[in-house]
This record gives sequence, structure tokens and C-alpha cells, in this order.
Amino acid sequence: MAGPLSGYRVLDLSRILSGPYCTMMLGDFGAEVIKVERPGVGDDTRQWGPPFVAGESAYYLSINRNKRSITVDFGQEAGREIIYALARTADVAIENFRPGTADRIGIGYERLRQENPRIVYCSISGFGQAGPYRDYPGYDALAQAMSGMMSISGEPDGTPMKHGMSIADIGAGMWAAFAIVSALLARERTGAGQAIDISLLDAQIAWLTYAAGNYFATGETPARFGSAHPSIVPYQPFATADGYLMLAVGNDRLWQRFCDVIGEPEMATQPGYATSAERVVNREAVIDRIAAIMRKRTTEEWLRMLGEAGIPAGPINTVAQALTDPHVLAREMVVTLEHPTAGQVRATGIPAKLSATPGAAQSAPPLLGEHTDEVLGSLGYSESDIARLREQGVI
Repeated sequence: MAGPLSGYRVLDLSRILSGPYCTMMLGDFGAEVIKVERPGVGDDTRQWGPPFVAGESAYYLSINRNKRSITVDFGQEAGREIIYALARTADVAIENFRPGTADRIGIGYERLRQENPRIVYCSISGFGQAGPYRDYPGYDALAQAMSGMMSISGEPDGTPMKHGMSIADIGAGMWAAFAIVSALLARERTGAGQAIDISLLDAQIAWLTYAAGNYFATGETPARFGSAHPSIVPYQPFATADGYLMLAVGNDRLWQRFCDVIGEPEMATQPGYATSAERVVNREAVIDRIAAIMRKRTTEEWLRMLGEAGIPAGPINTVAQALTDPHVLAREMVVTLEHPTAGQVRATGIPAKLSATPGAAQSAPPLLGEHTDEVLGSLGYSESDIARLREQGVI
């Protein structure tokens, strides 16, 4: 079944994580993604390891499925001509160089729109195409730090903490995918393409949501709460007799039920405990009391008792446990792809489930330059042209 983006061609000039994550999303839903890489080197992440699988970086394999790879040196005029030819056939172009770089080397929006006024051109950078920080180097950790995200992550008496995943890069990639699809819809009405400016910092600021809302409402700088919630108590991990579990008592109705399950029904109506607002104010006493009770039973016992009562609670899985969880597997969130050299490669699945036009993980991440001859041939380059370009180091 054709995906909802089937028929759209994406010229992917990006590398590392934010851009490739975006184009993987587009490819998952049917877009034809042509990934342009440096001859002999490729995307930087091809060298990021260990681990490697039959010479292929596990990092690269995780974010580059459903794409075709061609190698082009667009530092050479003949290489730029290939980019222009691709732009004439493309619906979307995406890059994540430092602002100004794409324009300087002749593959920026204004240049490509000369070839194709309908092109949707997406630029991802650390701090955006305009503003005082425009020329700062863009790294995920800097965006997490400068957005305030790190200031609210970590234990209250510990140091500010970066998230365990590159959430600024991945978040920017997701915003880019959303913006690209929105621009393609707009093009259906106007007939014209446009430029899209995505910033890692902007994406993190947008994710502040209720933390920003709390600051706007009170003028107080949000604090760190570790794995707890600033506005809900109890909502955090608790140690059990043999491990840990995550507890999320999100409202007063659940709180009353929870108090019955743990054998403390009087706590449901006790002053300082009865309402959500009281529990937030009285956080330390509430948590200390619950913590002492939770240590009396095993994780399995608590999960069974809490589950039977409809109290939100779950195990704190390792990555290995999460990726072998029967529910995760039933939801097809682990997929297997046939790679030409690495054999069967497992990857995370597609979280958006469309009933009529679902996405699909169809092809493994490509070998470096695997599709160069095929793509250039479709643009009208002859076999002798391709051989000459290869001799010149253009491809």
C-alpha cells in the first residue's frame, strides 16, 4: 500500500541526526528520499562507533532506513550541477549546515528555487537563520543547556543534567518533518514552495510547555525534581523490596484508591494529604511516608496490586527490557530489515499508526553511494558521464 507521501521526492543534504531523523520520518510514510553524502566518507555517523555491524555503524543504521544514497562532492561545479538537476525533480530539500554555509557553496534556498520555484526548502541549525546566536555552533547539548531544559533535569541537590537521548536534535527533526508536510499542503493551495527555518533551541523552548507556563504565572524559576513531577504528588520512582517501580497518581480519585491499596485509607482525607494541591505543598512528608510503605513489598507484588486497582504504575525497564517487551513487539515497534552486508538489522518501528495509509520500514539504510549510478541515470547522465565524474572525484 502506498504511503501518504508516496510520489514526493526529498533531496536530503543533511547529516548526523536532526536532518536524517526528519527524512527517515518522511521516508517511513512513502517519500522517496535521496541522501547526498560525501564521496569516500559519507555521513559523519558512518564512522561513529563502536558498535559496528559488518562494518556499518549502529548509529547510522538507526536513522537512515527508507533512503537511497548517492555520493556527490558539491564543492565542485559538476557536483553542484547534480544537486541542481535533483532540485528540479524534488519537492523538498533539507540541510543542516551552519547558517550561511549552504548559500556560500551555492546550494541554498535562493539558488535552488531558481531551479524549482515549487521546492520546499528546510534548514535546521542550532540557533536558527536569524538572531544574535545565529552563527554559534549548533550542538544538541548546547540547546538542552541554553533552553533551560537541563536546569529542570536532575536531582534537586545534584548538577543540571542532559537527557539520556539527543532530544534537541530529534525534537528539531520532528518539527522539521511537521513543517515540511505543512508547507507541502500550503503548496497545494498556492503552487509555490517556501523556506523553513528550524532551530534546535526553538524546539527545546517549545517543549518547556508547563514549565514555562508555571514561570509565566508566578515569576519563579522552576526547580529540579529529579524523576518527580513539579505539579503532581506522588508521581515518581519508588524503591521496592527488590527494585524500583514508577508510580503516577495523577488525580485525587486515584489517590483515594491508592491509599486503600497500600493499607492507609485514612491518608486519603488527612489534612496535608487529601488534595493534589496539599500534596504538592507537603511533598516531602507525603513522599517519605509512601516510600517507607513501598519498600515492604516486591516490585511484582506492587505492580499486581496497583494494576488490579487501576493505579498507573509500571516497571522501570532497561533498554533491553523495553525492546523485548511483548506489548512493544505487538505494536510493531521493533522491525527487522534486510541489509546487503549486515544481514538482518533490527530497528525501532513507526509510532504513528495510520489506518488507511500506514507507514512502512521497507528498506535498510543504504551503503555509501549504493544508488549513485541509478539516480544519476534517471537524471539523464550516461554511463560514460558517470564514469568521468567518478574519475574526477565528483561522485
